[in-house]
Amino acid sequence: MDITEETRLSNLLGQYPWLKEELSNVNDKFRMLNTPMGKIMMGKATIAEMSKRSGMDTDVIIGKISKLIETH
Repeated sequence: MDITEETRLSNLLGQYPWLKEELSNVNDKFRMLNTPMGKIMMGKATIAEMSKRSGMDTDVIIGKISKLIETH
């Protein structure tokens, strides 16, 4: 899967369901994905939106997610 800033989190988790638990290792703010509000946001969130909410650069997030997928 090619991950870009427009990639939806729901698509990533559909292909890599285990990634939901691992995202908190990328940034502590991603722990909110395990809350009821996080579940609502997962369907709409893109990598770009994750970047805005976490304060991380999109390229850094993409790199870390790609590394998690490679090493899993």
